[in-house]
Amino acid sequence: MSFISALWKSNQTLFILVCIVIVVIPFLIFYLRSSKEHPKGLIAAALSNMGERFGYYIMNAVLLLFLVSKFGLPDGTAGFIYSVFYFGIYILALVGGLIADKTQNYNRTIQSGLVIMAAGYVALSIPLFSKVDGLVADGTTGWWLILVFTCIALLMIAFGNGLFKGNLQALVGKLYDDFEAEAAKKGPEALKEAKDKRDSGFQIFYVFINIGGVIAPFVAPMLRSWWLKAHQLVYNADMSALCHKYLAGDTAIASSQKFIETSADSVLDPAMLDNTTQFCSNYIDVFNTGIHYSFIVSAVAMIISALIFIRNKKRFPQPAKKVAVQSVEYTAEEKIAMAKEIKQRMYALFAVLGIAVFFWLSFHQNGQSLSVFARDFVDTAALPPEIWQAMNPLFVIILTPIIMLVFGSLAKKGKPVSTPRKIALGMGIAGCAYLFLMVYSIINNYPSGAEFRELSAAQMIQMGLAKAAPWVMIVTYFFLTVAELFISPLGLSFVSKVAPKNMLGLCQGLWLGATAIGNLFIFLGPIWYNAMPIWICWGIFLAICLVSMGVMFGMVKWLEKVTS
Repeated sequence: MSFISALWKSNQTLFILVCIVIVVIPFLIFYLRSSKEHPKGLIAAALSNMGERFGYYIMNAVLLLFLVSKFGLPDGTAGFIYSVFYFGIYILALVGGLIADKTQNYNRTIQSGLVIMAAGYVALSIPLFSKVDGLVADGTTGWWLILVFTCIALLMIAFGNGLFKGNLQALVGKLYDDFEAEAAKKGPEALKEAKDKRDSGFQIFYVFINIGGVIAPFVAPMLRSWWLKAHQLVYNADMSALCHKYLAGDTAIASSQKFIETSADSVLDPAMLDNTTQFCSNYIDVFNTGIHYSFIVSAVAMIISALIFIRNKKRFPQPAKKVAVQSVEYTAEEKIAMAKEIKQRMYALFAVLGIAVFFWLSFHQNGQSLSVFARDFVDTAALPPEIWQAMNPLFVIILTPIIMLVFGSLAKKGKPVSTPRKIALGMGIAGCAYLFLMVYSIINNYPSGAEFRELSAAQMIQMGLAKAAPWVMIVTYFFLTVAELFISPLGLSFVSKVAPKNMLGLCQGLWLGATAIGNLFIFLGPIWYNAMPIWICWGIFLAICLVSMGVMFGMVKWLEKVTS
């Protein structure tokens, strides 16, 4: 007990990471055992994806806050860059799918994506600053040149991800096509059993993504805190923004109660505050250099992911691979029937894609308005705000077997829940997260994010305001994660069911393209968050989820018919 207490007192972030790893290990064993009844290539594909996602989530956990802290950008501007980057990641998956379908070389396309992503992370890891006093968005220090360099690095990551992500998912879909074809040779019962495993197979695949994601958010904050401590500084969520204001010419802020309180909490040696300009420049430089170094870990993760994929690539079939076949003549009626079926499948696909747009608009606030909410409104004395993003993948790992068991039990009882119905339920559950935040914000009389950040500790006490306890983020991510498990992996499964066999890569790219459209507008979250009392912001997302749920339920019977 003394060791545990000492570890908590010395480093709360490391303590929580150790606890999470201990919790994850038995679940990992469970998923490995469950995979024995699935195609042999499933775990190899999942491990390759896990390495890539580990590197990606290191960067994703800090990206918005990094853009704000390094360049002094407003939340809305940084959020727009983040949104365009997220849009690029998913829309370029459509391009990646087209390339793979055209070349019929999925393996090489995936490997190329990993190499390009690694190069992008290496570029991000270079701690470039325009001058010793930090990057200040004042139009005179050339800060924008380095911002352009950063955006080019993000574009490389997005393009590499586009080549990798959708095509690996297409390979997994093809694994199950072949798995079902083999089962069909054994009879109808074997085929039915094989088909029932597709949804759970994609859920196992999805869990491995989140095993990488649950550890990754700790990397950047731990490296940043280590680098700050090495320079006699301490992490503070508000300090970088205050330093940028001072260096941009607002020297009066140095005498404000907010600046005095925050700077005193940000140094180990009070003498460092004697020269305010030097302190502010140094804090921005050291704070962000530690984050830059974390991107080296992302590059290493890409390399490991590539090695895993190359080692196992012979296990993966090639979707829609062209082979010599005998010429088959179809009657005019048969051609019309085939064309009609393909149209129905594509209509069903696009209907679900429309719902997916609004889900990702709401869900990916985890890197936007929910990140700045954790920074501003949640007590970060023990944990930096980025760490809360680990809650989502942790819940994925813990809750997936429960959801698999529930749906599996219903299927055995002859009451299976269709994939379209699960997606509709997921939208309602996502709405519960925003309903909870809306009610909580109303009860606590929270103003907009911009107004709240200007308040000193004394002013907050005077107004009867207090920062939220950690449990608020835990409850929020619980609801969002359950919704994600009802929508994201099952959406991939749905696409693999309805996609014409010669368009698997393209259709997986379309799913990611719908995600891209939703991501393009996620920057609206921080804008609403800073422009109005935050309960209104959460209320908007609640309305989006409820309307989407209603529309999806209205289409369920038709979608079930198409996929039957």
